[in-house]
Amino acid sequence: MPSWLKDAVFYEIYPQTFRDTNGDGIGDINGIIEKLDYIKDLGCNALWINPCYDSPFKDAGYDVRDYKKVAPRYGTNEDLYRLFLIAHDKGIHVLLDLVPGHTSEEHEWFKESKKAEPNEFSDRYVWTHSWIQGIAGHPYIGGEADRNGCYMLNFFKSQPALNYGFLNRTEDWQLPPDHPACIATREALKDVMRFWLDHGCDGFRVDMADSLVKEDDENKSATGKIWQNIRKMLDKDYPEAAIISEWSNPVQSLKNGFHADFYLDHHGNGYNTLIRDNETPGGDHSFLKKDGNGDIMRFLLDYLPKYDATKTDGYISFITCNHDTPRARLTLDYDELKLAWALFLTLPGVPFIYYGDEIGMRYLDIPTKEGGYTRTGSRTPMQWDNSKNKGFSEADQDKLYLPVDPSEDAPTVEDQAKDPDSLYNTVKALTALRHEYDDLKADSTFSVIYAEKEEFPFVYRRGNLLIAINPSEKRDSTALPAEAFVKTNDNSGKQCDLKQIYAIGNSKVDGNTLVTDAQSFAIYKLVD
Repeated sequence: MPSWLKDAVFYEIYPQTFRDTNGDGIGDINGIIEKLDYIKDLGCNALWINPCYDSPFKDAGYDVRDYKKVAPRYGTNEDLYRLFLIAHDKGIHVLLDLVPGHTSEEHEWFKESKKAEPNEFSDRYVWTHSWIQGIAGHPYIGGEADRNGCYMLNFFKSQPALNYGFLNRTEDWQLPPDHPACIATREALKDVMRFWLDHGCDGFRVDMADSLVKEDDENKSATGKIWQNIRKMLDKDYPEAAIISEWSNPVQSLKNGFHADFYLDHHGNGYNTLIRDNETPGGDHSFLKKDGNGDIMRFLLDYLPKYDATKTDGYISFITCNHDTPRARLTLDYDELKLAWALFLTLPGVPFIYYGDEIGMRYLDIPTKEGGYTRTGSRTPMQWDNSKNKGFSEADQDKLYLPVDPSEDAPTVEDQAKDPDSLYNTVKALTALRHEYDDLKADSTFSVIYAEKEEFPFVYRRGNLLIAINPSEKRDSTALPAEAFVKTNDNSGKQCDLKQIYAIGNSKVDGNTLVTDAQSFAIYKLVD
């Protein structure tokens, strides 16, 4: 396990819309470099940068044309190498986005694979042996290659699936995962990883990490073997490099080599019940919505088994949002966001802040861009100040990659930095606490002290810190059990006092009773 992950707080950057320094309306690597001090001051000591590789951008860069080349609109490879160096000087680690399941249809591998004459790339992608389409279970495209076959898609039409094999095969063209051609695909992926690691990258967030071997079993055992092999390479040659998966199944991903796995916004799972439970009949019953009358048990019944099963294997990563999900400001106001980010930044694991969520940027209802569709509204330019284009770019408005929030009250870093009670300053305070207290680090112990169906507050322990959150509109209280006042690993049973070290709103401990005002959050330290 890379030692630095224990204290990592990540900041996700969508490079197209973070900061434009050359006036073309598109963010660039130099813009990220320019804002590294801002990121560090926010309390984030690690970055995840969405794909910045050469691409035709039919899926915003997730259609990679050249894994080893920075897209010219962002700069050069040398710019990215310089970002690694400067970030490291500031104590910031940098993850790149790895797209292992597919490439662009314009990738050189695919151009070779399309040829009728057999070559070393013929089986780099999944091809049928007939021009007839309609193979059950997966989408295929025909009529675009000289060879007699159709190619499988991993996502969009422009993203042919790389060939890692089929575990359960029903057709003669389906190769087993241990076929030399499938092994060659795995080794090509490792070569890409080595290239960036050797130039200073600190690891990778892995896109669609569970999508490699097709017709895998329910435990993704064949895909898991690939990641176990890659993890062995990292442990041997790059022991401080991290891999974090877009899998949202930590029992599978962490046990197969990943250091952390995203707890993603899948409808009906625990994350969904916290901030985006708006598809439930009768309204939005999100736990963190003040009038949602939410139920923390819906979260815990999903999360706790995953946490208990994997806490010695790696970390579960909570996200404020990401480039694929609606911004939480769509359903939560500033006060609700403060409590949401307080919860996410004090739970176990490695947290991720999506750029702009620290100021509560809105989700905008705008037309699709580069395959973003409904996701496009979460990818708008960062709002730095009240200058032209909110400080994102000096380009004319019609040249911007995406429009800036036109609202008169659009939040900016400049405005919120001046307000000690702002969401921005709340995030700064929370990240500072996380770095200050070992009990808030990724691997510190976690236990539930009070959680009842449709009741408030939710109270939990991180090491010797007691944390309480009451997102509802009403004041509430609960009698704390004796264990809440006993330090971790203290077998004497000695009762300690609780000293408040941080609060949003008002709460207090009176004897053994915890009283929490409406929309409050508090952290207490056990003291002798």
